[in-house]
Amino acid sequence: MSENVIRAYAAMQAGQQLTEYQFNAGELLSHEVEIQVKYCGLCHSDLSIIEDDWHVSQYPVIPGHEVIGQILRLGSQAKGLEVGQWVGLGWTAETCEHCNACLQGERVFCPDLIPTIVGHAGGFADKVRAGWQWVIPLPEQLDPVSAGPLLCGGVTVFHPLLQHKIQAIHRVGVIGIGGLGHIALKLLKSWGCEITAFTSNLNKKDDLIKMGADHVLQTQDYASMQDNHQTFDLILSTVNIDLNWNEFLKLLAPRGAFHFVGAVMTPAQIQPATLIAKAINVTGSDTGTPATLKQLLIFAARHQIQPQVEIFPMSQVNQAITHLKSGKARYRIVLEQDF
Repeated sequence: MSENVIRAYAAMQAGQQLTEYQFNAGELLSHEVEIQVKYCGLCHSDLSIIEDDWHVSQYPVIPGHEVIGQILRLGSQAKGLEVGQWVGLGWTAETCEHCNACLQGERVFCPDLIPTIVGHAGGFADKVRAGWQWVIPLPEQLDPVSAGPLLCGGVTVFHPLLQHKIQAIHRVGVIGIGGLGHIALKLLKSWGCEITAFTSNLNKKDDLIKMGADHVLQTQDYASMQDNHQTFDLILSTVNIDLNWNEFLKLLAPRGAFHFVGAVMTPAQIQPATLIAKAINVTGSDTGTPATLKQLLIFAARHQIQPQVEIFPMSQVNQAITHLKSGKARYRIVLEQDF
């Protein structure tokens, strides 16, 4: 078999189960790195791309953008990496490197950004390729089995802490304690913040306290939130469903921020008067730059932050997807490559 042949699992049409798929990726380009996939996280964004929820999918879709593996080959222009090195790859596979955003170090805003799973072959495969700038060295203190979800879910909730200059003195709320939210709790605990977890499932309460939550509230029990009015410096929403956002805005202290990282597909109903009265910011973000990804992995290694994962062999990817859809995943699924 040619070294350019990649074996993968792909959805051939929207919403279909993944099937084995083999393709020739062509010669390795000068700026590319080829990674032998060892582990790959299963993210809700993978489901959205499989099902074309965002109307950007290009079939066949090979999902997988929380890759951990070892470098097999380096293009002639790849820098700072070595064959055999353990690395990670997240949401972004390539950027142009010459637009204003790239030159200013804000590559996530590159107009020619190529996501790892949109118009590009992702990590539910034996190998994956990406531009060298987006291949992130894995600190040896991190467990490669559980590190993958840091590269998408982790950086998604890490970036807002930097953006809003969160410090240990701050009070932070996290809405939705699933794949993203549970990592947010672990990060904030090491950050030193006072943390409130908002969950629809109070059966998780003991888990959430172990992960770092100081307080746990039911997501839509707005009456029980009244004692917390004007107390939070930041509220981070990881959910993809519509809630009564104005009830959460009441919880923010003056100049506090409400930050969306969950892709709610309906317009948010927000009262401008609430924003005006307390100078509140409503913001959002998706993932992070290579520099932010490196910062996150260093921070996670220093504090031994590990996502809580369930392991499936990659050959059982459809069962893993069904488990994720059921809402029973605790709290992130990782596929172990077994081609």
